Amino acid sequence: MGFFSAFLCLILCSFENEFALAARDTKPHPLPHTTHTVEVKSLLPPTTCSPSTKGHNNNKASSVLKVVHKHGPCSKFHKSSKTSTTTCDEKYHAQILKQDQARVNSIHSRLNHNNNKDPLTQSAATTLPAKSGDVIGSGNYIVTVSLGTPAKQLSLIFDTGSDLTWTQCRPCLGSCYTQSEPIFDPSLSTSYKTISCTTAACIQLSSLGVKQSCFDSTCLYTAGYGDMSFSIEVFGSEKLTLTPTDVFDGFLFGCGLDNEGFFNGSAGLLGLGRSNISIVEQTANKYNRFFSYCLPSTSCSPGYLRFGKGGGSSNAVKFTTLSTVSQGDPYYSLNVTEINVGGTKLPISASVFSRGTIIDSGTVITRLPPTAYSALRAAFLQAMMSYPLTEGVFDILDTCYNFSSFKTVSYPSISFVFGDGLTQDLDATGIFYVVSVDQVCLAFTENKDDSQGGIIGNVQQKRLKVVYDVAGGRVGFAPAGCP
Repeated sequence: MGFFSAFLCLILCSFENEFALAARDTKPHPLPHTTHTVEVKSLLPPTTCSPSTKGHNNNKASSVLKVVHKHGPCSKFHKSSKTSTTTCDEKYHAQILKQDQARVNSIHSRLNHNNNKDPLTQSAATTLPAKSGDVIGSGNYIVTVSLGTPAKQLSLIFDTGSDLTWTQCRPCLGSCYTQSEPIFDPSLSTSYKTISCTTAACIQLSSLGVKQSCFDSTCLYTAGYGDMSFSIEVFGSEKLTLTPTDVFDGFLFGCGLDNEGFFNGSAGLLGLGRSNISIVEQTANKYNRFFSYCLPSTSCSPGYLRFGKGGGSSNAVKFTTLSTVSQGDPYYSLNVTEINVGGTKLPISASVFSRGTIIDSGTVITRLPPTAYSALRAAFLQAMMSYPLTEGVFDILDTCYNFSSFKTVSYPSISFVFGDGLTQDLDATGIFYVVSVDQVCLAFTENKDDSQGGIIGNVQQKRLKVVYDVAGGRVGFAPAGCP
């Protein structure tokens, strides 16, 4: 306790100043191309949990974690919430989309090697359940892991755009936000150790976009986020338990003692990025840098996060090659060259996508270069002429429909085409962002200009099995991986 109190003033003085600075029966004419036809009521999330074991089977070759939506009825956060904010509340969506834009700004800043770098960056197998949460930068997905000896359960956002794994720790010397589980206390764990400033692990932190420091030979760092949230953390090692048979000693993570901003509810973050500090690299000896996940179609169904090849090497999975946007970035970049709407190729030059396209579990709404988005929006509007447009209530969503007068709706399919020939259709649930039955919006928006790379957000990943073969330099997709 004395050690932590001693360095508080030093750290706060040096870091906090920096971060302060339908129901009519008449149906529209069928669309001319490939379409999805669904009941309007199916677009809205159910109010009860629909548990499923699809994709959750475990074996010696994998470790599986359950994934759930933070505010859905399957989540402990939903059951314990004392607020009225729900997924049908405009304030909820406004916060999600505002934080989503902050995250996107940070990603673009880091990719442009701006001084405002984004520290969100941060063969066996195992699978974890995943849950969506309203936290830094967006609405994200959450898994539950255990840390320490004895093991303490923690609900962490899993993030493919971050490298560092961290959680809140006692004592809270500056500020700790409210989380579901008790805050982790390293003094009660027999396996916790701090990391020395002179180690390679500590020295490399500066390359991840975090401000690294030292106090009394202990490695410290500050992680700042695009929405001005930040966390001051001690760099340590601990026993990480994914499942009862998947336990890792000496796992490197951040122990957050002063955590301020829009973290809300989750205990921290599980970094799945590409650097050697991420959980993917730290568990490489067992899982061979192989993981997969499926994000559920609604907040009322579970998905999963799986480490290792078990369940991930099905013939249904089709792969495309990973590319590198710039050295040292945590992001998984894909070579998108075309977009199809309703089975028809859009008139977009492949050069429009030359800055690369990231696939990111933490971004909500897919971002496209303006030239690509303009073509996508025009084709979608043309196909949806039978339905009434409505003025969107959120700035980044400009193509919204009022489906309140319809029992069923038909809308065009959308697919991405990659440079090596793979064409990947989005699931029917991965096209709209639904606020209410009279505010159903196309879940795409545009970047500021064509010089910024695209980002495939988590709405577009719904129900797809997304497989990361990092060692093999590829990412794969398969349809209907979870409910």
